[in-house]
Amino acid sequence: MNRTCLAILIFALMVFSAHGIDWKATSGGQLAIIQSSHAPFPHPDRMDGHQYGDSLYSFAQHYNDSSVAIFIPKGFRQGRKTDLVFYFHGWGNNIQKSMEKFQLLEQFSASKKNAIFVFPQGPKNSKDSFGGRLEESGTFQALVLEILEKLEAEDLVRSSKVGDIVLAGHSGAYHVISAILSRGGLSAQVKEVYLFDALYGELEKFTHWLETYEGRMVNIVTPNGGTLDNSLDLLDDLSDWGIPFAAYESNDVSLNELRAEKIITVFTTLGHSEVIDPFFEKALKSSE
Repeated sequence: MNRTCLAILIFALMVFSAHGIDWKATSGGQLAIIQSSHAPFPHPDRMDGHQYGDSLYSFAQHYNDSSVAIFIPKGFRQGRKTDLVFYFHGWGNNIQKSMEKFQLLEQFSASKKNAIFVFPQGPKNSKDSFGGRLEESGTFQALVLEILEKLEAEDLVRSSKVGDIVLAGHSGAYHVISAILSRGGLSAQVKEVYLFDALYGELEKFTHWLETYEGRMVNIVTPNGGTLDNSLDLLDDLSDWGIPFAAYESNDVSLNELRAEKIITVFTTLGHSEVIDPFFEKALKSSE
């Protein structure tokens, strides 16, 4: 895409943002899909698509979607600040598929977490961990403020002040989450991170956030998903540094166990795509 086409796209998004949000009622609340110039894509580094192995994931099909899903659960209580839970999908996925397959909205509603759920579209149906614009300095903060300002304009939140933030993600989402923690602009506001078989790398960014901001992390691990060694290495490092943590070998930990320490690792026998449901709901229920 040339600069002219990109400028036209951004202008179109700005025009869209001038109109009200189109909300759809769901059994657990209300859902909307907005377009944002602060979404991960489009991004200059994927204008020619992305090659992985023998497959080329084109810009048009996989990197031209600036959608961001916003879900407000029934019973949401407005406050002086607004808490947010961000979710990021893994490889070969998209917003709609992930919400349906992993029952994300149902789990979020069942958790009774008094927050707003936000789900930006990542590399759409692509084998790619790139976080696009959300890997750039300050873009995550800009996205958060844009969302809160839109919600405030519709009287859905009391103010656009940022409350506590949870970052949750599956598989390749580790990359964008680690970038947000290190340079998203709201590191201090991010209080919790949930990794669903996602600790494939960037351990130094996660540990820096844990140490600097005393964050809470729930790390769910499978035996064959590729995150086991990194998870064990993290526990070794935490032991060496004298940082408290709890580790369990279980497919069904209790809420009290998830609250035992600020850093929790759960070693399961589940498959790579089996850890999100119901651990997303459980992690939220155990939230501080």
